[in-house]
Amino acid sequence: MDAPPGPLAGIRVLELSQIVAGPFAGVALSDLGADVIKVEPPRGEDRRNSGAVVPNEGKYFQSLNRGKRSVTIDLSRPEGRALIHRIIPQFDVILMNYRAGVAERLGIDYARLSALNPGLIYASITGFGETGPAAQRAGSDIVAQAYSGVMAAEAKVDEYGAPQQLVSSTYLDRTTGLAAAMGICAALVHRARTGKGQEVRASLLQSALELLSDKVMREPVHDSVLRDPLLAEIHARQDAGAPYDQVAAVRKEQAPRFASHRLYYGGYHTGRGALVLGALTMQNRNTIRGILGMNDPTDTPGFNAADPENRRLIEEWRAQIQEKLLARPADEWVALFVDAGVPASVVNQPEEMADDPQVLAAGLMTELDHEVTGPQRVVGPLVHMTTTPTAARLPSPPLARHTREVLAECGLREAEIDALVEKGVVTSAE
Repeated sequence: MDAPPGPLAGIRVLELSQIVAGPFAGVALSDLGADVIKVEPPRGEDRRNSGAVVPNEGKYFQSLNRGKRSVTIDLSRPEGRALIHRIIPQFDVILMNYRAGVAERLGIDYARLSALNPGLIYASITGFGETGPAAQRAGSDIVAQAYSGVMAAEAKVDEYGAPQQLVSSTYLDRTTGLAAAMGICAALVHRARTGKGQEVRASLLQSALELLSDKVMREPVHDSVLRDPLLAEIHARQDAGAPYDQVAAVRKEQAPRFASHRLYYGGYHTGRGALVLGALTMQNRNTIRGILGMNDPTDTPGFNAADPENRRLIEEWRAQIQEKLLARPADEWVALFVDAGVPASVVNQPEEMADDPQVLAAGLMTELDHEVTGPQRVVGPLVHMTTTPTAARLPSPPLARHTREVLAECGLREAEIDALVEKGVVTSAE
């Protein structure tokens, strides 16, 4: 049964993007009901085969391109770029994540396309923004983590003492994709009111800075007490030629100021599996103390976690908590904590989450049927709406499955499509 129309029903999006940020924005728009047409090169997006078991149909690609239709156009050829110019009046939004300057070289920049479609919402995602000395640098999630300070803020190092990315998921890419989708939706509202299109710009760097906003911002009093001494010590170690792990240790040395609360906000081993406690309030911490039989004074006024003697005591209390938690498996402890109203969780494996009772009960997964790989259960939309429901409506498209269909919808005659296929400007899997 087809899903009811979403809030963006009738909106057509031409997506010229690859990897993560642009495709994720396209998924978000599709979940809201937009008709998203993914333009790929004739060979297909390179990520189609990342970790693929079935050629061209890797789960990584499928997860980032569900809900779309696939068209192939060779943009390296003048005929391919001319085809974009011809069909762009039929679209409301164009979404791309090319490096700054590439769209201009291809002749598909905002100035060129908006002249053909004044109401066009032109959304671009870049690594470092549209202007400035780094604008034309290639960007990726891990590079943006390094450039922006996200990586250093967490002070994570690998087994060689070298810098390590914050998490394995491309969270800057996905955050930026969401920002682009948000901007597109706002621009569509503005167009509905005024009839005018506009540019929407997002970048990995901007997203990273927002995620670090409290550290990036400048404020004289705070900076003089905390920021400036921290940077002075970091720079001193760098000037002395210290390796990265020794530089990262400077930031870790600040941690004792917050170590007391980390007793009840962090991870522990148990008799089976691991758990995480997330107590942010004194009430929650006191509840955990009652369950575990702890009597530490870390919430008393005047307790200084940075004092060397107190730091030693904190380590002792943590060892006591750890010893107590080893007496039972994680799920039993978590049941006790949750029943008492304390934020806590077993550390689950991501491969198990599609069958998790809460995930299933909340309707967070969607059943689809891919014409190549068969039945699949995919992560559903990020938001749920009652009057205009969101939905994961389609599986990811096989390469070039919809080329003829989409071009015909854009007004090309069958003979014109045949000629484009024969010349190799487009390909068709139909």
